[in-house]
Amino acid sequence: MRSGSRSPAGFHGAGTSRQRCRIMTEAAPVFRRLTLIGLGLIGSSLARAVRENRLADEIVACDRADILERVARLGIADHCEADPAQAVQNADAVILCVPVGAFADMAEKIAPHLAPGCILTDVGSTKQSVIRDVGPLLPPHVHFVPGHPLAGTEYSGPESGFSTLFRDRWTLLTPPPDTAEEAIEAVSALWRGCGAQVEIMEPAHHDRVLAIVSHLPHLIAFTICGTADDLADESRQQVLKFAASGFRDFTRIAASDPTMWRDIFLNNRDALLEMLARFTEDAQAMARAVRWGDEDYIVDKIERGRRIRRNLIEINQA
Repeated sequence: MRSGSRSPAGFHGAGTSRQRCRIMTEAAPVFRRLTLIGLGLIGSSLARAVRENRLADEIVACDRADILERVARLGIADHCEADPAQAVQNADAVILCVPVGAFADMAEKIAPHLAPGCILTDVGSTKQSVIRDVGPLLPPHVHFVPGHPLAGTEYSGPESGFSTLFRDRWTLLTPPPDTAEEAIEAVSALWRGCGAQVEIMEPAHHDRVLAIVSHLPHLIAFTICGTADDLADESRQQVLKFAASGFRDFTRIAASDPTMWRDIFLNNRDALLEMLARFTEDAQAMARAVRWGDEDYIVDKIERGRRIRRNLIEINQA
């Protein structure tokens, strides 16, 4: 373990000691000591990407003891520490990679132990709840830059991570209005170093956008698979045996981590229910078109779906 006694470089903390982060150059990583709390798919992928791209001098992994044993075997962190308070000691950046429902409890554990000038960021899929749950617990000498990488798979656990997960994907940052620009740029540099594109977004807008492009599709997938599972035994077996690609796509999404998605649904409740209501109205309109043979309406909806897919392919987001 490095002593961390080198002269700090970068920008000043919030009126206290000098911040120990550096904007990435060929000679210097973004951070000296980076702590990742939660080594699931996102956290373990970050550890791999940070190491592969030399974005931090030292990576500290924090999770349950059984998870850390697997992390140690994988060799994706320099140090493993089960105690969050110890894990954040002397870190110039900490990234919360646990489900958003655990953020308040985790922030309460680590806040008194964050070094002056430390940057706290996260990977949570809801941003208003993160700011609500974490912001008030942080001391004034800590920089808070909430973030959300728009990347993932249906798999979980440290073995499921891979270093290219964020390549050519978006990471959205939703910093509070008074956040130091240097802290925002440091977090941006970390994500760009992982291959991501970065954009700043207002938290409420983020939550509405993600409600339609991510949270609602997952809710629908879980519901459809639940409907199939509720069928009589013989019908259910045939559903599984003859599942077409469309249903298989839903099952892939529905295989996602239940704790994570429970927390997302509950912490983005208002935006998700708004989008669900709009979707329900559109689904009822489509049902009426099918019932009454409104071919023009049906074809229009199908063509609009095809157009969206073509647009995604054109911007390399498919």
